[in-house]
Amino acid sequence: MPAHNRFIALLSSVIIMLALAPPAFAQPLPTVIGRYAEAGSWSDPLEALGTLSADESVTLAATVTERIAEINFDDGEQVERGRLLIRLDDAEEQALLRAAQALGAERENALNRATQLQNRNLAARADVEDSQARQDQAQAQVQAIEAQLKDYRLHAPFSGRVGLRDLSVGALVTPGMALATLDKLDVMKLDFSVPEVFLGRLSSGLELSATTAAYPEEVFGGDIASIGTRIDPVTRSVDVRALLDNPGLRLRPGMLMEVTVRQRPREAIIVPEAALEPSGDRHYVMLVHEDGDTHRLERRQITIGERRVGEVEVLEGLDATDLVVVHGLQLARDELEVRLLGVVDDDTGVRELLEADRG
Repeated sequence: MPAHNRFIALLSSVIIMLALAPPAFAQPLPTVIGRYAEAGSWSDPLEALGTLSADESVTLAATVTERIAEINFDDGEQVERGRLLIRLDDAEEQALLRAAQALGAERENALNRATQLQNRNLAARADVEDSQARQDQAQAQVQAIEAQLKDYRLHAPFSGRVGLRDLSVGALVTPGMALATLDKLDVMKLDFSVPEVFLGRLSSGLELSATTAAYPEEVFGGDIASIGTRIDPVTRSVDVRALLDNPGLRLRPGMLMEVTVRQRPREAIIVPEAALEPSGDRHYVMLVHEDGDTHRLERRQITIGERRVGEVEVLEGLDATDLVVVHGLQLARDELEVRLLGVVDDDTGVRELLEADRG
């Protein structure tokens, strides 16, 4: 057989073998992982730094010079409103009170006798009026001493937690000397400032979240309670006060917190940031269409809004039921048939799906 005939016969055999080869030799389909676009709450973040203060806070101070006779609290103790915290030595004032009360009783008896005599026309009306005036004077003296005695007793003006106790029984205190601190910590005030350009977006009741270095893994939620009535002419900012619940009383006055205000709350279509394909000033996503056992891609242009960590707001181009590619975009092409490994959700991530596919 001539050489060229043998070559043609060999080539024909190879073509026939390739045509009859099993599908195992066919190139595998590209693999992708998807996630459904979802409708959810969205807001524009406004970040600031704030300082905490107690909802109610007071420093109890002495108003008289006297020695401490009694201390009725321990360091950091939770106390109820009206509880006696500190009593100063009031022996002298108590004696003055008893003397004033005795004098008042004596003058009341004198008034009663003068009244009886006047009723029988045995005493002048002027004597009764003088006795009444002396009795009123004695009562006023008793009330004055009782008012002074209140300065010797320090009660909790509201329910809260007392601070560290730095005094002992027998210590001499003077007017203005701080004796104890009391803070109401179940609700905290968070004060921060924002630039005046955002004033129109702020309102009472707007939700916010705050974090602190003391509890880096926890987010504390709250609402804006009030907005300042003046703009600082130097910083061009406005003061804002929010109220935060304080479960477990872990937050303390003076803490620095990172604040994120959720301004312009709204409903939006949300997709993972990993699904975006930017091209110039345009943005695209790859949609996965299912037709029986076949999955095919569609490249679609979308209009995006704001971004937050790991997520993007979609203004136009997607519905909440659309499935977009979040892994495997490198090989994804419009109208390409692919193999869908799975769909990411709140319980299943990309890594779990890849590990399951390898197994």
